[in-house]
Amino acid sequence: MVVSKQNYEDLRKQRLEENKRRMEELHLPQLTQALKTAHSPKPSPMKRTQPRVIGTEMVQVRRSSRVANLPAPVYKEIVLYDRVHVPSKRKYSYARRDLANRVYASDEAREYATTKAEELEANLEGDHPSFVKPMLPSHVTGGFWLGLPGYFCRKHLPKNDGTVTLIDEEGEEFPTVYLAHKVGLSGGWRGFSLSHELVDGDALVFHLIRPTVFKVYIIRCNGYEEGENNDA
Repeated sequence: MVVSKQNYEDLRKQRLEENKRRMEELHLPQLTQALKTAHSPKPSPMKRTQPRVIGTEMVQVRRSSRVANLPAPVYKEIVLYDRVHVPSKRKYSYARRDLANRVYASDEAREYATTKAEELEANLEGDHPSFVKPMLPSHVTGGFWLGLPGYFCRKHLPKNDGTVTLIDEEGEEFPTVYLAHKVGLSGGWRGFSLSHELVDGDALVFHLIRPTVFKVYIIRCNGYEEGENNDA
């Protein structure tokens, strides 16, 4: 016996109604909702800062090329928020030096700066020890590691890691990390180098005025070119 389409639809609707009634009698909808609520993630207790709204504007919603020729473009309102800026905790803000654009000093300029630094060191007053350190590319770019003379460190600096302070000719202090086992300056030296715009070929005089404090004098290698121009 063939069941008509209308009778089939009536039977299907009747079964759906019966199933719905049975589910309500068993309280299945309430149990399902309770399970969803129990397993839903709890909101974070962290307080969220709302960005400050600075304005709104209307923009046209992008439309498919198939309806590009149809009239009445659709517009949507967007909200513009103020950009949140997190200030840096560092005292200095430096641009990263491009290692591909390193500038290398000539042998003449390097020798000029070193000779001038040695002359300055010879005229320093007092009995405090000192040494001259010519700058190399690795000292003023890239890793910014400054190795110190081993003999000087073993004789005058602490045997353990600690802080060594550099004081420039303006009296500004720059704390640095001294690594005794590597006899050199690590953290903090980068800030000193960039702040004073040191380049390859410059020569520095380190004058140990206190057990872990250096007075630093800078001789620029570009003084060689300036001296040549003055002689001309």
